[in-house]
Amino acid sequence: MIEGILWVLFIIVCLIICGLILLQEGKGGGLGDAFGGAGAQTFGVKAQGVAKVTGYLVGSLMLIAIVITKIRTGESSVVGELLSEIPISDVDEPAADVAGPDEDDDGG
Repeated sequence: MIEGILWVLFIIVCLIICGLILLQEGKGGGLGDAFGGAGAQTFGVKAQGVAKVTGYLVGSLMLIAIVITKIRTGESSVVGELLSEIPISDVDEPAADVAGPDEDDDGG
């Protein structure tokens, strides 16, 4: 139940971050100008607050991702199952001797 709520929250935060990033005015204008300057009109001339909100949302996104990962560690993963099926044989057997440079060769 809690994992489902976290996934919904994760997706909502992702969408909000995408919208905020698109509305931010970059150094070259970018998509902020494509919306008629909606980012500047919505958030005012000083858009430092938008950058801070974006940073907080990215931090919360990372935190939610870590919590979801910690919740899921008890469950079996596809990668873990695939790795357990790979036979590991003769791990302790040394590799074949590789011939190094011939010491009798004077090089010239």
